[in-house]
Amino acid sequence: MFEKLNKFCFITDNSFMQAAIFEKKFDVKSRWNFCRKFIFFIVMLFFMKSGLFAQIYKEKAVASFYADDFHGKKTSNGEIFNMNDFTCANKFLPFDTYLKVTNLANNLNVIVRVNDRGPFVEDRELDLSKAAAVKLDMIKSGMAVVKIEILKLGADTALSRQTAQSACQIMERKTGKKFQIPSFEQFKSEKTTNAKNMEKVEKSESEKTQKKYPSGTFWDIQVGSFSNKENARTAAKKLKSKGFSNIVLRTKGEITRVVIKNIPANEINIMEEKLQKDGYSDYLVKKSSQK
Repeated sequence: MFEKLNKFCFITDNSFMQAAIFEKKFDVKSRWNFCRKFIFFIVMLFFMKSGLFAQIYKEKAVASFYADDFHGKKTSNGEIFNMNDFTCANKFLPFDTYLKVTNLANNLNVIVRVNDRGPFVEDRELDLSKAAAVKLDMIKSGMAVVKIEILKLGADTALSRQTAQSACQIMERKTGKKFQIPSFEQFKSEKTTNAKNMEKVEKSESEKTQKKYPSGTFWDIQVGSFSNKENARTAAKKLKSKGFSNIVLRTKGEITRVVIKNIPANEINIMEEKLQKDGYSDYLVKKSSQK
């Protein structure tokens, strides 16, 4: 009986030992897998931030942003739009494409994910969430000239193609022009072929801007002048509703002028573009008398 009991104890102890060794091996393996995945994630995050794997999609494009009016509503891919997330709308890029967007005026950048269609304006490439716009410091101007790089191209899904086709039809109805959706292969292979010429153009434009609006200076844009002060107030409210800020009324004699004041030199071109797109062509730019 004692022999049998000793034998049983030996088998039991041996089984526990084997189980402990197996558990230790499994634990070490799990930890290694976790560490490997964590290191991979950190490395990928570094490359995404640095843009070493980025493919240039647009060297120079206009981005705007959308926020409160759309917050909580459905996006084109079925998600609920949250203006505090880092997302964006684009007419044709596949959903879940990750983009690095750089504001060319201040070199600030942000990484966003495509989850919606738009903006439905011909010369505008992206509608960014409010959080992304804050990161690019473009809330005040409402728009920014940006560089767009593809960090990770989303999958070529039926929903992406279908919604891109709908965006194409909307643009054709609005502009009367024919639009063509780039193929998925075009997105994968699209690169900038004229980088040197682009650099020359940008340098020339930059030099002209610097000469016209020297760095560190501030400017006022007079949008309209009115003999009736009530009409001036209405015009100011309309400007505010379109996203413009820092609007003042200046009255001299019987004339009241509607002015967007104290615009930094590096934001003048963007402000002019926005005014023109919103239908304001008869405006006057003057050097601001105060900072």
